[in-house]
Amino acid sequence: ITWQPLKENSSEVVQPFLMGCGTKEPKITQLCLAAIQRLMSHEVVSEAAAGNIINMLWQLMENGLEELKLLQTVLVLLTTNTVVHDEVLSKAIVLCFRLHFTKDNITNNTAAATVRQVVTVVFERMVAEDERFKGIVEQPPPVQGNTNRRSVSTLRPSAKDAYMLFQDLCQLVNADAPYWLVGMTEMTRTFGLELLESVLNDFPGVFLQHQEFSFLLKERVCPLVIKLFSPNIKFRQGSSSAASPAPVEKPYFPICMRLLRVVSVLIKHFYSLLVTECEIFLSLLVKFLDGEKPQWLRAVAVESVHRLCVQPHLLRSFCQSYDMKQHSTKVFRDIVNALGSFIQSLFIVPNVGNAAAVSAPAGGSGLGAQGTAQGAFEYRGTWIPLMTVSVQGSAKATYLEMLDKVEPPSIPEGYAMSVAFSALLDLVRGITSMIERELAVEEEAAAEFREAHPDQEWKPQPGAHLVWEEMVSACWCGLLAALSLLLDASTDETATENILKAELTMASLCGRLGLVTPRDAFITAICKASLPPHYALTVLSSNTANLSSKAYSIQGQSVQIISPSSESHQQVVAVGQPLTAQPQGTVVLTAKNIQCMRTLLNLAHCHGAVLGTSWQLVLATLQHLVWILGLKPGVGGALKPGRAVEGPSTVLTTAVMTDLPVISNILSRLFESSQYLDDVSLHHLINALCSLSLEAMEMAYGNNKEPSLFAVAKLLETGLVNMDRIEILWRPLTGHLLEVCQHPNSRMREWGAEALTALIKAGLAYKHDPPLAQNQRLQLLLLNPLKELSNVLHADIRQKQLECVLQILQSQGDSLGPGWPLVLGVIGAIRNDQGAPCCLQLVVTDFLPTMPCTCLQIVVDVAGSFGLQNQELNISLTSIGLLWNISDYFFQRGEAITQELEREEEALQKQAQERGETLNRPFHPAPPFDCLWLCLYAKLGELCVDPRPAVRKSAGQTLFSTIAAHGTLLQQPTWHIVVWKVLFQLLDCVRTSSTTADKEKIESGGGNILIHHSRDTAEKQWAETWVLTLAGVARIFNTRRYLLQQLGDFFEAWEVLLNHIQSAALSKNNEVSLAALKSFQEILQIVTPVKDSDKAGDALAAMGVPPVLIDPLSASGPGRPLVRSDSLVERLTRYNGAELQAPPPGEESALEDSALWWSAWNTWYRTGTDSTRPPSGPTEKLSFIPSQPFLTALIQIFPALYQHIKANFSMEDLKKLGVILHGAVSVPISSDASPFILPSYTEAVLTSLQEAVLTALDVLQKAICVGPENLQVMYPAIFEQLLLFVEFSCKPPQYGRMETKHVANAKYNQAEWVALNYVPFAERSLEVVVDLYHKTACHKAVINEKVLQNIIKTLRMPLGLKYACPSESTWKLAVSSLLKVLSIGLPVARQHASSGKFDTMWPELANAFEDFLFTKSTPPDNLSIQEFQKNEAIDVEVVQLISTEILPFANFIPKDFVGQIMTMLNKGSIHSQSPSFTEAEIDVRMREDFSKVCFETLLQFSFSNKVSTPQEGYISRMALSVLLKRSQDVLRRYVEDERLSGRCPLPRQQVTEIIFVLKAISTLMDSLKKTQPENVDGNTWAQVIALYPTLVECITCSSSEVSSALKEALGPFKDFMQPPVSKVQNGES
Repeated sequence: ITWQPLKENSSEVVQPFLMGCGTKEPKITQLCLAAIQRLMSHEVVSEAAAGNIINMLWQLMENGLEELKLLQTVLVLLTTNTVVHDEVLSKAIVLCFRLHFTKDNITNNTAAATVRQVVTVVFERMVAEDERFKGIVEQPPPVQGNTNRRSVSTLRPSAKDAYMLFQDLCQLVNADAPYWLVGMTEMTRTFGLELLESVLNDFPGVFLQHQEFSFLLKERVCPLVIKLFSPNIKFRQGSSSAASPAPVEKPYFPICMRLLRVVSVLIKHFYSLLVTECEIFLSLLVKFLDGEKPQWLRAVAVESVHRLCVQPHLLRSFCQSYDMKQHSTKVFRDIVNALGSFIQSLFIVPNVGNAAAVSAPAGGSGLGAQGTAQGAFEYRGTWIPLMTVSVQGSAKATYLEMLDKVEPPSIPEGYAMSVAFSALLDLVRGITSMIERELAVEEEAAAEFREAHPDQEWKPQPGAHLVWEEMVSACWCGLLAALSLLLDASTDETATENILKAELTMASLCGRLGLVTPRDAFITAICKASLPPHYALTVLSSNTANLSSKAYSIQGQSVQIISPSSESHQQVVAVGQPLTAQPQGTVVLTAKNIQCMRTLLNLAHCHGAVLGTSWQLVLATLQHLVWILGLKPGVGGALKPGRAVEGPSTVLTTAVMTDLPVISNILSRLFESSQYLDDVSLHHLINALCSLSLEAMEMAYGNNKEPSLFAVAKLLETGLVNMDRIEILWRPLTGHLLEVCQHPNSRMREWGAEALTALIKAGLAYKHDPPLAQNQRLQLLLLNPLKELSNVLHADIRQKQLECVLQILQSQGDSLGPGWPLVLGVIGAIRNDQGAPCCLQLVVTDFLPTMPCTCLQIVVDVAGSFGLQNQELNISLTSIGLLWNISDYFFQRGEAITQELEREEEALQKQAQERGETLNRPFHPAPPFDCLWLCLYAKLGELCVDPRPAVRKSAGQTLFSTIAAHGTLLQQPTWHIVVWKVLFQLLDCVRTSSTTADKEKIESGGGNILIHHSRDTAEKQWAETWVLTLAGVARIFNTRRYLLQQLGDFFEAWEVLLNHIQSAALSKNNEVSLAALKSFQEILQIVTPVKDSDKAGDALAAMGVPPVLIDPLSASGPGRPLVRSDSLVERLTRYNGAELQAPPPGEESALEDSALWWSAWNTWYRTGTDSTRPPSGPTEKLSFIPSQPFLTALIQIFPALYQHIKANFSMEDLKKLGVILHGAVSVPISSDASPFILPSYTEAVLTSLQEAVLTALDVLQKAICVGPENLQVMYPAIFEQLLLFVEFSCKPPQYGRMETKHVANAKYNQAEWVALNYVPFAERSLEVVVDLYHKTACHKAVINEKVLQNIIKTLRMPLGLKYACPSESTWKLAVSSLLKVLSIGLPVARQHASSGKFDTMWPELANAFEDFLFTKSTPPDNLSIQEFQKNEAIDVEVVQLISTEILPFANFIPKDFVGQIMTMLNKGSIHSQSPSFTEAEIDVRMREDFSKVCFETLLQFSFSNKVSTPQEGYISRMALSVLLKRSQDVLRRYVEDERLSGRCPLPRQQVTEIIFVLKAISTLMDSLKKTQPENVDGNTWAQVIALYPTLVECITCSSSEVSSALKEALGPFKDFMQPPVSKVQNGES
């Protein structure tokens, strides 16, 4: 269904209803109105109908009927369609206004609401109309003149309505007649202002888009507002009102409040149109805050200001429009300052006339809900509560909304303060967030620009920055003054937090904008609030002084900044000590201080980048707070709660205790966040810390109080987190820390060192990009401070430095590379600390492979310098061990090192050539690797002559071991340097030191070390060194012989070495001299003789093993000397197991180089001669007697030496040798040594010296034996030497004029000299003589030189002495030797009888027999019968020799000799006829067997058929008859004595004699029986038979022995019992 026709005819349709209304009948009227509303709601009312309806409604209104219904109908009519406009519309509006002013309250209010809605509808229609015509651009006719009436013509219908309405509203408020709203009877200003406000607030677009409306604003609204304000401006509270001419002049709350609302809207929406007018409004607003204005006025003004404060963009516009223009009011600044001074005034001016409000807030019912007091401000006795007035960022006013109040309400205390406070906070928040947003956008744009055009520079719009800076400049003073005051007065944590946040954001903003002064001012404020009141901190006070001089003004009136009060009633949470140089009392920290501190931390943490120079302020404050709270730095620089060291201890409440860990954590995070700062900010931070630290150092001078370590700890923390760009801050950072390390206060120092070393370690450990290995410059930069630390002399620093080096080695040792020289330099500089060698040890054991080879020499130098330091013996010894390890490393990595060094060398060579210099390094011509070795040897060489014996010993062992073990790596020319510059130089030094060493006894060192007596003088200690050195050099000469011989000057070197050996051997020190000989043996490659037990040595020789050359690789490890072990098994295994260093081909003869050997022989001869020459002078001051081991060793060298020189060994040399041998044997032993060398006297054992002497001669004779003929002339000389020794058995040699005692008489504890027991030696010599003679009896030289005669002559001495010999064995041996020699020599003598060469021997021999057989010495009394018989058997042997070897060959023997022999035999066989028995005869008589043998021999030779000459026969016969005659006499005498003695037995001797005679008779009978009858002389027979009767007479004797002997003697006579021969001849011939 279409309603259109209905609408066209609506006038008619409506007519009945209108008529119904005309009845004024309530029910009908209501029905009709309802029907009309229905029609309207279906939009079927035409324009005409609408007019009629309005007219009808007007009548009803005038009659006061159905007023609410009327309003309802009008509203429906106007809202459902747009047919009503122009006059009709105005009539409808007036109708509503009229109803508003009826007496009925409900109607009143409903009408007011309807008016508001209708006004809104009018403007909404206009907005809708504009929308419709949006796209169509019309050319508006030019406006002529400026009268409003004419300008309406240009507007469209709805706009025109709106224009007319607004214009009339202004007229009405201004109390003028309306132009359009005809029929108005009454109007209030308050309602008019409300309507104006709502239009302006709800439809700002209308006024901004249409000139006509803008015009209205400018021309009508603003003047109206200013006019209405005038009573408020002029009014001064407290001035008498009588002066005012009219009551209107008094400020009227409802209007004033509504005006302010309108102003707020105008400013908010139309500022751009009304710049000038707004300036006036704002100025007025500022004036209303004045203290002289009524309280309520100030309150609403503050609320209005608050509304502005939440609109930062608006504030910015103010700043641009006023503050930045010349000759303009600084509006923005004034607003802020006014707020500030408003707040101040609240504290200073008491609440005049408002005292009641405090106790009972009047009309506060509306407030109660919003304004419950939560905190308060308190300042100098003024207490102002704080209420929650609005949500942050929205200005929700209380009094500006009191549209129903006519009387000014009473304002609760604290309300104005609370609003002003919120306004301030919102202002700060708004401005800062706005500017920061814009900055962020700008930064983004800049970044994009840079990406797009990296080559160009970004230029920001200067305008924006200027505005920002101006805004901040304008407001900071006022803000700071207000905020500082509030902060000081605040007693509420939240309020405090808000204030601090505001100050913080301002500081940060200023920082970002580069406004240094305000930034520092805000920061100072926070700092001061953190510290106790009136805390003396210079940085802050100077800053505040600058500020307080800047008074700020509001509109020309000067306002002073109030200084903070100190009497705030705050909760005290900590009591601590102020950080000052002079001790002072305690200071207290309140909860607010701590809160401020946290803000300060927050500021530094989040806005560090903009702090710049104000880091000083922040850090200084933090340092003081940290100090007061007693936080102390811990590992890595983090501060931990610790107890204060001295003074009244810091007192902390539990409240703050829980905060401390948080604070210290934030503190750490603060410095961690420094990694996000840019380089410039970081430098500011570092500089600030350094200057803080300098202050702390100043303060810590001259006292040992606990210093403030805040700055040092934080420098460390900052460094640690900025490792990635450490280069830019390293120098200032470490430079400062090094200064700290030198501080006299130990705690300060300790931390400086801690920080420095921690930074260095962290720097090295950090993964830099590029890595350190490729960034040598950075690495050296990082290590440099470590080196600088060496200049600090404090021991604790040294310790830290060491620990640091150690840790660097442990963690980064592998990657130090080019940093090694520095690190080694550091280690070297720490010489005297026990720990340094640990570092070096670590270097040597673990890191040699990782360091550049060029550093190896530094390692050697450092190790050497440790060795030479004299503080600590252990360090020296350790470093020597390290030198060994280093040498070992060189050896193992030789090739690699050589290559690297040679590369380096080439590079250096090149550089040197380019510069035209020569390459300068030690040992230059040698190749670089060899130079490394030479440096090592040179260092060890220095250590070998160190004053401390232990060092010398260790160094010596190491030097020789390493040369022995690793020398193979050296090139030949280098060996030349080693020999002459290292080894011989060392030998010279040692020899000099030894010979000049002090002989004073060293008292046992330090009381706790006992020194062995063999080392208790410096001389003895040096002796040990000399021994080691000489042995070492000798060993090298031995093991490296082939190598050394290829050097040109080997012979000279050999001579020098021999000279050293000789001087050592002749030194007056047994130890040295003996060792020298050992070395001599070694260089001659003589292996020490094998002991007897070890005879397998001969097996060695048999296998053809040459002297052992040990390959150097088998050398033992560091520090252990190469002990030459001589057990055969080891020698064999070493020989078979090790590679022998075989001589190069063609060199085999080199060792045989006779010049070398003769040189050695000369040395030996000189040494021997000098050492064995007996002292010539008197013996009291006996000089030095060489020891047995020395002499033994000396003689033992000869046999080996001889092997090499025997070809040219002359008689002359033999004589020299003889002198030495004789001299050596003659040397006595000191009594204290004798128990070790001498066997007990009774044992017949040779000393080793004596053995050696015999061995020497033995070697000689063996050599002669196998040698050429011409050598045999030496035999006699050897015999001569040996025979000399044989004589020692009876006549010991003399050593000079020295008194020697027999060993038994020597007292061991006195230094006496004991002669040796020479008997065993002499006897052994005798055996040798016999053996030798055995071999050589027939040699021409032996015969010519009468050797046999000499032997006999020598033997005569012991033979003659017989029992008188020192040892019984001697004469026995002499006899047996004589027998052996004769058995060999007599045949030779007979052979050469004709030559006469033996003539002189025979008498000698005869005398020898005579001396022996008829000795003058008596046997000892204790000789047993068995012994005696043994001795007799020896005599018998001699006689038998005569009978077998001499007498049978009588015809080759001189007659006299035979005669002598015969006489001797006679003497032996014939008993003396003299009746007096001498002792001798008894002795002879006792030798029955001997006599018998002599007798038998005589007999045998008497009847010998080989008698060549009658003379001999005669001798025998004569001898026989003498013998028989003697027998007869003895028998007869016996018979007589027997008869005389009767029962008494005869003396033993006589019995023995008779028995002997009887035996001799029976022997004779036997001999006769055996002999050829023709040989026996008849006379003899007669004599024999004549004995028979005498024998028979003896039968009566009583002795049984005699009887048995008689029986034997009588038996043989039976052979004579035979029948007489027939032809009897005469018995006598």
